[in-house]
Amino acid sequence: MYLCYIDEAGCPGALPSATSDIQPIFVLTGVFLPQVNLIEITRDFLALKGQFNPDIANKLKHELDIARHEIKGSDLRRDIRKAKNRNLRRQVFGFLDKTISLLEKYDVKLAAKIYIKNPGGGFDGKAVYASAVQSICAEFQTYLEAKKSNGLVIADSRTPGLNSIISHSVFTQKFRAAGDPYSHILEMPVFGHSENHVAIQIADFLSSTLLFSMASHTYCTGHITSVHVHANDQKITERYAVRLKNIAHRYWDGTRYRGGITVNDAIQQRSASLLFLDMGYNGNSKI
Repeated sequence: MYLCYIDEAGCPGALPSATSDIQPIFVLTGVFLPQVNLIEITRDFLALKGQFNPDIANKLKHELDIARHEIKGSDLRRDIRKAKNRNLRRQVFGFLDKTISLLEKYDVKLAAKIYIKNPGGGFDGKAVYASAVQSICAEFQTYLEAKKSNGLVIADSRTPGLNSIISHSVFTQKFRAAGDPYSHILEMPVFGHSENHVAIQIADFLSSTLLFSMASHTYCTGHITSVHVHANDQKITERYAVRLKNIAHRYWDGTRYRGGITVNDAIQQRSASLLFLDMGYNGNSKI
């Protein structure tokens, strides 16, 4: 049995101009986790959160209550960008290093969909979110087929209306007359609060701190001028691109490898290989 946890970064709105403070990127990340490793990775991650937040951890009545004190990925991204506070940046990098190590230790894989908005262009956030969830479900299906097992999808809860739209978008695919493309996924996506699901918190870090920053620097530099594009984001790419590449779920469709970390670039139609260009990554090669 395997679990897929989903969280996003960025907003669903269009980008009015190249100088707008609206987020120029939308990221949706799915984390594929063997259910047998859920308890161990949860305990280890909570211990890591306690080490990173000792002032909070020392005041708690129960060590498990640290799960309710979220570290937002956007806050970590902000801390890395504060060039004057090197000690804080080192602490954040240390926390992220150990988080990625947990993913490697517990055989976690990821699939991510990154959308670069075109300044002045349209962006249908609801449609994009639904399409991205369907894509991650399709990749989770290939993962489950390879494992000869079944799974469930748990996404970070938004609003009841938006949750319903996402779940129904998978429902219409699963029960279509042509057959079920998600036969190994046992139910429609269900929704949980991140304070109760450690893997959703991890998906937030991957989306908000790492992938958003990497994509912002790679695809928006020179095209968008806003608080969301920062030179220090290159440090994140240099430090984590290879490690993320190595845990991404890629699969052979009979012609080429697909999935993993993909990019839809509405500015210049550049591919995801640009994220890993300096690391020798080829978008059609096996990960």
